[in-house]
Amino acid sequence: MTQRSLVIFAIACMLAVAQEVKPEGNIFATASHSAQLSTFASLIKVAGLDDTLEGPGPFTVFAPTDAAFTKLPFATIDVLRMPVHKDMLTKVLTYHVVEGKLSRPLLLRRIEEGHGTAQIRTVGGHTLWLSMQGEEFLLRDEQGNFAKITQTDIRQSNGVIHVIDAVVMPK
Repeated sequence: MTQRSLVIFAIACMLAVAQEVKPEGNIFATASHSAQLSTFASLIKVAGLDDTLEGPGPFTVFAPTDAAFTKLPFATIDVLRMPVHKDMLTKVLTYHVVEGKLSRPLLLRRIEEGHGTAQIRTVGGHTLWLSMQGEEFLLRDEQGNFAKITQTDIRQSNGVIHVIDAVVMPK
């Protein structure tokens, strides 16, 4: 590797670390102060779930990045922000939340106990399936779509956040 390549690699590593979500206190505060989770935080506010995710919990949140929301069909976010679609927005957001604090080691244990797949019940009453692909955690939603967990165990006063690269959807 040339010296120039090493410098470019080092800068890329620093930028990747700078974009990681940092703990801020509670789940909603962290999402609100993260440039990477601003869409998720704004939708939580629109749905009126901010008080819940500031509350005592504990909760595990699989938080989609802003880039994950750009993968949705055109204008989906605008439609979900409309007051007439608040119930639908709430259903989508609560599909990303699980009661309890499911840390990385606990997720691994549940996958192991499930012989490769852990079934997780969301606060909205729906199911997510968690598995491993190599060293990466994968979430499968009720529609058969997958999201990769890109950052785990962002510990909060009221639970834990795991950052995902796609929006998971209930039936």
